[in-house]
Amino acid sequence: MDPVNNASVITNSINILPKLLSGIFTKLVVAVIIVLIGLVLGKILGKLIQKALHEVELNRIIKKAAGIKVSVEEIISTFITYFIYFIFIVMALNQLGLTTVVLHMISGAVLIIIIISVLLSIKDFMPNMFAGLFIHQKRFIKEGDILKVDSTEGKVVHINLIETKIETKQGDIIYIPNSLLTKKTVVKLKRKKFS
Repeated sequence: MDPVNNASVITNSINILPKLLSGIFTKLVVAVIIVLIGLVLGKILGKLIQKALHEVELNRIIKKAAGIKVSVEEIISTFITYFIYFIFIVMALNQLGLTTVVLHMISGAVLIIIIISVLLSIKDFMPNMFAGLFIHQKRFIKEGDILKVDSTEGKVVHINLIETKIETKQGDIIYIPNSLLTKKTVVKLKRKKFS
């Protein structure tokens, strides 16, 4: 072993180390800046989308058309905000060179969570919607009909895509999901019996 040769290897390693560390530090700073820009941009765009959807009155339109009382405006704007966060985090990880298996696992987990959330949110909506379409198409139940479903007896006040609104003799308002009206035995009563 040549001591001069070993010394030159050590000297070269020491000279390369600051350059290597400065490259990693620069990548880390750029990644942090990308994440911060993503957080700000996601929040701003989320608020702008919510404001635009509120101007269009999307919640009122959906509530009127389908009878859904969920704030769709807020759901859409929140989704867009978190989607932008996700995109900028991916960009930051790419800057750091970590876009391999970790990124694929994160994106796969996010997609699975989104799919499960969507399926759980529409599991009751879809059967009621199809039953509502069936009721509207066959017209076997109309507003003003007197119905008895299980122990509930009353006058049909309103039928929408998701549920049927029934008023009882006592003046109570009951909402029956349309899927129950297609599954249960529905008896149409004569008006004299209800009055």
